[in-house]
Amino acid sequence: MIVAKYLLAYVGGGEMPSTPEAQQASMEAWGAWFGGIGAGVADPGNPFGPSATVASNGSVTDGTTSGLTGYTVLTADSLADAVEHAKGCPLLKNGGSIQVFETFNIM
Repeated sequence: MIVAKYLLAYVGGGEMPSTPEAQQASMEAWGAWFGGIGAGVADPGNPFGPSATVASNGSVTDGTTSGLTGYTVLTADSLADAVEHAKGCPLLKNGGSIQVFETFNIM
């Protein structure tokens, strides 16, 4: 079976917990989730910060309308397998959602 890469694009749910204890608990939840996936975590990713949008005419505006807050890249046997992994993501408990995309190597 060929293993593919999948981008998990996070939408919302990325607010930093307000107390050090809650921040530690959040980091532990993410660590446990990544640990459960193991070697399937190709890139644990990061949250997104400030953004800009570049239009086809070259104009630039601050921000985006996508609502994306971060990403992770996984390897998995199928889209269904990647979706099953995504279901355990701690972001979902914070009211966020996850868009899962299979990527293709073209170069």
